Amino acid sequence: MSNNVAIRIEGLGKRYRLGQTVDLKRTFRETLMDLPRFFGHKAARALKDAARRTLSAARVQELQSAVRDHRTADPETPPGTFWALRDINLEVEHGEVVGIIGRNGAGKSTLLKILSRVTDPTTGHAEIRGRVASLLEVGTGFNPELTGRENIYLNGSIMGMKKAEIDSRFDEIVAFAEVEKFLDTPVKRYSSGMSVRLAFAVAAHLEPEILIVDEVLAVGDAAFQRKCLRKMDSVADSGRTILFVSHNMGVMRQLCPSCVWLDQGRIRDIGSSAHVVDKYIRESGSSASKAHCSFDPDPDKDFQLLSIRLLDRNGQVAANFDCDFGIQIEMRIVARRRVPQLYAYLSISKTDGTTVMVSDSYDTCPNPLENVDGGPHTMRVSIPARTLGPGDYSVYLNFSSPAGRKGTHVDTPGTVCAFHIDDVSSHRGNERYGFFSTLLHWSID
Repeated sequence: MSNNVAIRIEGLGKRYRLGQTVDLKRTFRETLMDLPRFFGHKAARALKDAARRTLSAARVQELQSAVRDHRTADPETPPGTFWALRDINLEVEHGEVVGIIGRNGAGKSTLLKILSRVTDPTTGHAEIRGRVASLLEVGTGFNPELTGRENIYLNGSIMGMKKAEIDSRFDEIVAFAEVEKFLDTPVKRYSSGMSVRLAFAVAAHLEPEILIVDEVLAVGDAAFQRKCLRKMDSVADSGRTILFVSHNMGVMRQLCPSCVWLDQGRIRDIGSSAHVVDKYIRESGSSASKAHCSFDPDPDKDFQLLSIRLLDRNGQVAANFDCDFGIQIEMRIVARRRVPQLYAYLSISKTDGTTVMVSDSYDTCPNPLENVDGGPHTMRVSIPARTLGPGDYSVYLNFSSPAGRKGTHVDTPGTVCAFHIDDVSSHRGNERYGFFSTLLHWSID
């Protein structure tokens, strides 16, 4: 194992049983003989008598034969089992921050549990070099009967730290977790939010060489989540290794330069987060492009969006664009009566929910909607070439007025379109990080 490799995974697989644990090699007779252990002698005799009346010897043999045939059909996957992970090969170097994404049931948490030594693999192996701290679920590694204070020292000891080392970081851990009042209260009386705050504080502040974090930060409130992300940024900057599982693609892009996509227990893709996350979102169907949208007329609305469409440089309706050319958003609107101080609000967001651009009609002076005449109109908004970076986007629209006859929101179409942009001409292309595709001028004297 190279000195620069923190984690090496080779041929890793994990197989689980479905439902109750059943030994399929056992005979029907052996199962009946074990009934007293589970039900008591009287109940067991009744069950045996019922089994004898119901199942003939020939039927029992038939069932046993079916089980044997099913068991030998696929020796690697016995009946009643499934592979949570299979054939995983991966290397993570010291100081890398790697995100792991995938749908529920893809094997993300199973992988982290194996790396954290919570469970053993069925096949293959994983080598880890360095002290590991894991945060896999609320209260991981905590003894519920011990107090918060005692659990801090317990976790530090498990990580191989001396008491003096834990003492030097104790106050910082407590302050970060915001549990000072409950420090001497048993953890079993903590709320889930308190437990996860303390668990994260312990894992992040005891200076592990490798930090493994599952999607547990969703338990905390928004302010604490932001604090955790800043702390993980700090941990990453210090040169330590982080494996991070999250369904928040915005956080994944922000925190993790590289990403692993797991799909049905296997690695689907590995690469930069910008590339892998966009591909994951696109192929998961959550970013289906929609180049146009229309609405039924509503006479009760003083003003209404009737339709919207995205046009390419040739004036054709399109949902896929090139960074080198602009995008035009064309809207058909109708004003049924004058709405004082009417304005339009438009936002463009990544499909993970990150807003990257906002504009409203007051950006144009005068605001073209302020005194719009009655009747139908066409309104256009242009996004210049080399503005948005490669990726998937959605368009949100809202028409408002502080003097609206029926309230501030005059018409709220919401998310109306979705589109995709490729960068086919610049050096980095679709691997360009960031939200924008602007090409800056470089010179030297």
